[in-house]
Amino acid sequence: MIFRPFYQEKGHGENKIFIQYLVLNLNLYKYLTMEKGKIDWISIRKNKGENPTVVEKVQVSIENGLEGDHYGKINGKRQVTLIQKEHLDIVASFLNKEEIDPLLTRRNIVVSKLNLLSLVNKKFKIGNDVILQATGPCVPCKQMDENLGENGMKAMIGHGGITARVIQGGIIQVGDEIFLEKKEIIKNDNSRKSFSNYFRTFTRNKNRRNKY
Repeated sequence: MIFRPFYQEKGHGENKIFIQYLVLNLNLYKYLTMEKGKIDWISIRKNKGENPTVVEKVQVSIENGLEGDHYGKINGKRQVTLIQKEHLDIVASFLNKEEIDPLLTRRNIVVSKLNLLSLVNKKFKIGNDVILQATGPCVPCKQMDENLGENGMKAMIGHGGITARVIQGGIIQVGDEIFLEKKEIIKNDNSRKSFSNYFRTFTRNKNRRNKY
């Protein structure tokens, strides 16, 4: 009822601009609230070439990455690797398997209900304390053919997850939430500037028309 006057009056550009502003505003609100997932599984590998060990929780630090994992060098772009549960299901489908054991992917963390690729080059939080920064996609290697069977590497292309560095340490445990912080969303979202422009245009046109 509040917006009815804007829909009834014709011959001006306010209607379209105002609707676009509302849509952008709703999209950002949806973006702020939907970007949240859950930690389903954690593993570490003490030495390269060894099989991963499944753990319920792990200490994380800037100096050592995941404690006990061999990829723990300071400022390394691959201190932590994460993969989506939903992508493991896709890989299983490609390979005609019922499921993929995360151990075979050699990733540290399995996440569900979050698009990991949307986090690339952004900082995100896990649980109460840990902050990571996604550094890029985790590209599958030929080891996947051995672990997953024929065409395992091909099936993993585009579904290998992401790599990340540690920005702030703490403890990660199974069941923790993983999410992009609001300030990081706003900083990286160009639509913020867009609806500022739309709102200014809407207000300017409305005020101009009210002069007559």
